[in-house]
Amino acid sequence: MKLRETQLDQLKGDGFLILSDLFSAEEVEIVRAELPHLFDGETEANIAEKENGAVRTIMGLHQRNIVFEHLVRHPRLVEPARQIAGPDLYIQQVKVNVKAAFEGDVWQWHYDFATYHNDDGVPEPLALNLHILLDDVSHYNGPLYFVPGSHKLGPAPTFRDTNSTSYPLWVVDREPVAELIEAGGIVPAIGKAGTGLIFGDLLVHGSPSNMSPWNRAIFSLILNPVSNKQTKFARPEYKHHTEFTPVTTLADDCLLP
Repeated sequence: MKLRETQLDQLKGDGFLILSDLFSAEEVEIVRAELPHLFDGETEANIAEKENGAVRTIMGLHQRNIVFEHLVRHPRLVEPARQIAGPDLYIQQVKVNVKAAFEGDVWQWHYDFATYHNDDGVPEPLALNLHILLDDVSHYNGPLYFVPGSHKLGPAPTFRDTNSTSYPLWVVDREPVAELIEAGGIVPAIGKAGTGLIFGDLLVHGSPSNMSPWNRAIFSLILNPVSNKQTKFARPEYKHHTEFTPVTTLADDCLLP
């Protein structure tokens, strides 16, 4: 799969793409069927909400499950990433973020490069987020919020927030976020299950809590150029993978029986 020139231009201008129907309902159900036992697993790679103990993030999935081992090599994810970031990309992080119905907490305003640079020593903001909505995502069940154009201004000042949620993040303070939103607005990343999202390492984004009766799960694959790999190794491997061999692709039907 290749992105069109118009899509590449949109990514350059807005900092993100929303790709409807990237994966079929059948493919999404195959992925979703693997989640219950992964969420139930006793592992430090399953990270719970700070207040209620509901699991919010499960990580390192391609090392734990054959379906996710295939998914991280899917050409509909890897080939567009190669178009944008170059041919030799390694798997930096693999996870599913969930906002459980009535319980899902916020993700603070942030951009991913701040964490990867400060905690992992990644030199440049070249990594790509490749997401798949695993549930229908609306305005009501905690969608990602993107700030269009926020990537163009370079790295905003950040601080490490260890108090708001159970997952420490380098976050952007309110005043610069307000200025970025005043300039670019907010776009919710909504769509039906199977929708794809692509965005870069400097795009400011966050998400509200889920007060609805509908779950919201999003698969996330982050690919980074091998030439831009981490230089610090303080965090556990499931938070930043240390296999730097370039990812290879499988057949387009690799998820199907």
